[in-house]
Amino acid sequence: MKRKRIKHVALAILLLFSMILAACSTNSAQSDDKEAAAEGNSTGGTLNVVRLSDATSLDPHFITDIPSANINYQKVYEGLVKPDKDFVLQPSLAKEWKVIDDTTWEFKLNEGITFHDGAPFDAEAVKATFERLLDPATASPQREKFSMIKEVKVIDPTTVQFLLEYPYAPLLSILASQEGGIISPKALAEDPEALKEKPVGTGPFVFESWKSGQEISLTRNEDYWGEKPNIDRVVFKVVPEDATRLAMIETGEAHINDQVPVTEIERIEASETMDFTRAEGLAVEFLGFNTQKAPLDDVRVRKAISHAIERESIISGVYNNVGTLANSAMSPKVFGYSENTKPAEYDLNEAKKLLKEAGAENLKISLLTSDRKERINMAEVIQSQLKGIGVEVEIQVVEYGTFIEMTNSGEHQMYISGWGNATGDGDYNQYNLFHTASHGPAGNSFYYSNSEADKMIEAAREETDENKRLEIYEEVAQIELDEAVYVPIRNYEHIAAHNKNVSGYWLNAANYLMLDGVEIAE
Repeated sequence: MKRKRIKHVALAILLLFSMILAACSTNSAQSDDKEAAAEGNSTGGTLNVVRLSDATSLDPHFITDIPSANINYQKVYEGLVKPDKDFVLQPSLAKEWKVIDDTTWEFKLNEGITFHDGAPFDAEAVKATFERLLDPATASPQREKFSMIKEVKVIDPTTVQFLLEYPYAPLLSILASQEGGIISPKALAEDPEALKEKPVGTGPFVFESWKSGQEISLTRNEDYWGEKPNIDRVVFKVVPEDATRLAMIETGEAHINDQVPVTEIERIEASETMDFTRAEGLAVEFLGFNTQKAPLDDVRVRKAISHAIERESIISGVYNNVGTLANSAMSPKVFGYSENTKPAEYDLNEAKKLLKEAGAENLKISLLTSDRKERINMAEVIQSQLKGIGVEVEIQVVEYGTFIEMTNSGEHQMYISGWGNATGDGDYNQYNLFHTASHGPAGNSFYYSNSEADKMIEAAREETDENKRLEIYEEVAQIELDEAVYVPIRNYEHIAAHNKNVSGYWLNAANYLMLDGVEIAE
C-alpha cells in the first residue's frame, strides 16, 4: 500500500521534546544509580520464579507473548533505551540521542560493553541486529513494528543513525520494547537459529539452560557493564497448577509467582509468609472475533454477540474488581487512549434482532482460551450469557503455547486474549492489533482488514503533533468498536505473589518482572 505522506512539521518542537527527554532521562538514571549503590551488598542465592507456562521462544525477533519476553527483557537482552518505573524513557545501551531531522535519529552508544559471548557492543552490533530483523528472509513477526526504518547507518563505532521512511514519533518507545533488544553479532553470524533456545545479549543475566516444559535458568553476568544484580542466579520454573505455585511461595520453596489468579488474593493476605505486589497495567483483556471465519465474518453476528456480553459482571464476578472496565483496546495508561470511545451497550433485544437479520439464529460457535483460571471462568460466563440469545458456545481450553499457535494460524472463531502493550504508545496497539499487515503472529488475530482504518493507523504513525495523533486514535478506535472486531473487557492490574523473605523486585506496566534490585533474605 502506498503510504500517505504527512506534511513536514516544525522540527524545532520535536528537537526540543527530544532534548528535554534526554536531559530528564540522564538525571533520573543518575539518581537511580545512587539509590542502587546505597542499597547494600549482594545477598547472593538463587531466585526461584514459578509460572503457569513455559516460554515459546527466546529469540526477541520471534517472541510474540509477554511470558516468553519476560525471560529476556532487561535480564538477558537490553535495548538502546529503557523505561523506568513511571515508563519514562531512560538511556541504556545508548547514553544519549538527538533528532537531526524529522527522519534521522542519532544515538551515541556507551563504550566498553561486551556481549555474553565476548563480542563487542558497538554501532555495527546495532546495525546487525536491525538488519536481521528487517530482512524479509528472516520472516520475523516483529518486522512490521519497525517497518519505518529505512536504514541503520554506522557513523563510527559509538555512533549510529536510524534513517526513517517517514517521521515516526514513538521511535524511542518501540526501541525500548523487548523487540528492540540488541543481539550479539557473533551469534547472528554463526548460528541465528540457536537464538530461539539460547539468547545472547549484554544484560545483567547470562542464559544458562532451558529444560523444555520444566525450567529456564539464568546466572549473574559477572562482567556486566552496569550495576550487577544482587542474586547469583534466577530459575523460572513451570508449575501449571495455581494452588501448587502458591504453596511453593508460602513454604519458601519458591520466591515469586508472577501469574497469580485474582481468586487467591484473600489467601495471600491471610498468610504469614506471603505478600503480593500490584501494578496498574498497559494491557487490555478482550473477547476477540476472527472476522474472516463464518459466521463471524458477518458484522451483524459480531455486533449481536457484543450486545449480549454483560461486561461489568465479568469484572466483578470473575476478577473480583481487580482491574477496571475497558472501553477500547487501549488502557488509560497508553498514549492514544480516549475516554470517549464507546463499546456496544448490553442490549439482549438488539442482539436477538441482529441475529435474526443475519439469518443466524441457533448458532454454534467455539470459544478458544488458554488454561489460565480466570480466562476459563470468563469463558464459562460468556457461554452462559450467549445462551440467552440462542448462541451455543463450545469452550476450547488449551495450554498457552498451543493457544498462541492456533491464533497465529487463524484456527479459531472467538477467543479470549489480552494485548500487553510493551511501549506505552498507541501505535503498538493499533498497528499490531488492527492493521492488515499484522495478520497472524504480529498481533492481528482478529484477521481484521479495513483500508480506511489502515490509512488512519499509518497517518498516526507519521504525525508528530501529539494532539492530532490523539484525535486519529480516538476516531479509528471507534471504527473498530463499531465494526465489532472485539469486545473490550478489562484494563489489567498485574499481580505477583512473593515470599516475605524477598524484596526489591517490581512489576512494570507491561507486566515484566524487574529483578535489578531483588534480594533474598537469609
